[in-house]
Amino acid sequence: MKTLSMTSLLSGLALFAAPAAFASSTTSIPAFEASISTAQGPLSPGGATILRSELRTAMEAFIYDTGGPQGVDSAERAYLTTRLNDTPFQQSLTGTAAKYYADFYELNDATFTSYPLYQGSVAGTAASLFGATGPLASNADIREGYIPNGQGIANQATLGTAFTTYFEPPVGPFQPITVKELIERLGTTSIKGSTPTVDEVEGAVAYITQISRNSNRLYVADWTCRRCSFSPWNTRGYVIAAVSTDRRFVRMVSVWTADFGND
Repeated sequence: MKTLSMTSLLSGLALFAAPAAFASSTTSIPAFEASISTAQGPLSPGGATILRSELRTAMEAFIYDTGGPQGVDSAERAYLTTRLNDTPFQQSLTGTAAKYYADFYELNDATFTSYPLYQGSVAGTAASLFGATGPLASNADIREGYIPNGQGIANQATLGTAFTTYFEPPVGPFQPITVKELIERLGTTSIKGSTPTVDEVEGAVAYITQISRNSNRLYVADWTCRRCSFSPWNTRGYVIAAVSTDRRFVRMVSVWTADFGND
């Protein structure tokens, strides 16, 4: 069990606590519209059709428009609602792009309340749960838990606050991913200079998607921590969150990928 440092906890919660830090619609909406115009331009690989990769890049404007991971505000949410109900726009998206839009819209609900999401350690090691050993299993921290019935659902603020509370590092914004993208992230990210084995990646995918299989709710976020309690070094990694159909149960798998000095 890790012991939280107050500095790390407060710095993580600050991502979701201060209204002044939220994204600004005056820059994010024009940036999004410009990206969509480019995605439908003559040089776009999808032509007038908007691909998932193009839409994901465009929608990052809503969480990065002020220079860092900030969150979707009420004005941006209203704009996203309009676009969600814009039939010609939705028809211009590929099926996977439309799914990304819907997932992003659901997760970033402009509700800055962090609901009570408990995350406890699971029984068994990552290697036993994945059914294989290797750098992925050796550097994975797994926790899971639920939001009590009637006390909220898993949204952006809830996932971020729960991760920092129970895992310790401050974390960036969670973004929706597909099972294919999950496999790519688990299998191609170097972990302290080593590549995960096929067996542990396949085992991790099966274990993670036990929770999200029926809901298709999978999210990823990157984290960085300076001198967290679990290491004297500055560290970084990523976390996968699998969310149940009712958006109350969440399984998180955090992967420590690298140390990057001790300045």
